[in-house]
Amino acid sequence: MAFIPTSKTGNAMAGAQIMTKACFYGIGVGPGDPELMTVKAVRLLGCCDVVAYPANADGGSLALKIAQPVMSANSIRLPVYVPMREGRTRALEAYDIACQNIGRHLQNERSVAYICEGDPFFYGSFAYVYARLRLEYKIEIVPGISSVMACSAVSGLPLAARNDIFQIVPATASHEKIKQALHQNCSLAIIKIGRHFEKIKSLLQEFGLQNQAMVIESATTENQHIYRVSDGHRGTLPYFSTILVYRGAEAW
Repeated sequence: MAFIPTSKTGNAMAGAQIMTKACFYGIGVGPGDPELMTVKAVRLLGCCDVVAYPANADGGSLALKIAQPVMSANSIRLPVYVPMREGRTRALEAYDIACQNIGRHLQNERSVAYICEGDPFFYGSFAYVYARLRLEYKIEIVPGISSVMACSAVSGLPLAARNDIFQIVPATASHEKIKQALHQNCSLAIIKIGRHFEKIKSLLQEFGLQNQAMVIESATTENQHIYRVSDGHRGTLPYFSTILVYRGAEAW
């Protein structure tokens, strides 16, 4: 995947030099349980000068909630307000602003951590920030446990075995793309369920897979719930919900 800066300013940062000794860290803080953070993530969060985090319009942030127990009490909190809308213009503007703020801290020799739920490069907002800053600053990425791995662990459902083909599909994808994935793959994780539960449930029923599909809401948190799709009656689930489906040949 090529990361190409997409700033409105048109500054492609081509040929830019690293401007500071301070490091910018993209840190995955895992799916929800603070004990699932890596040793390295905990160490860095205990000493970084600034911690940036994605936040909703009300200031809420799952990433911050996960990381807060191990963050330095003296660190500067830097929320990144990312609009959760279909159109991308406002979100891209938010990343531009975030990068300006992060850049100022780095230029003042402050280390900055950008924390993400799960892993920074797995559907994470960090990728957009990274694309804008990667040519200007020293950056280190600390991987984290993704929600898909956590869902497998808490539900006791292996993701794939032997020659099974496993695919991850966002519930926001079109009907046709999800149908194609259900038809072609042995094992599937459908993520970002939210308001798309009824659509996914209908497609699973069309393939006769509703009894082979498990819903995991808010894995590893105090709000975790696990049940079969055939037992689900609500039209909307939490955004951080995943459905694991197995239609392969291997018996679990």
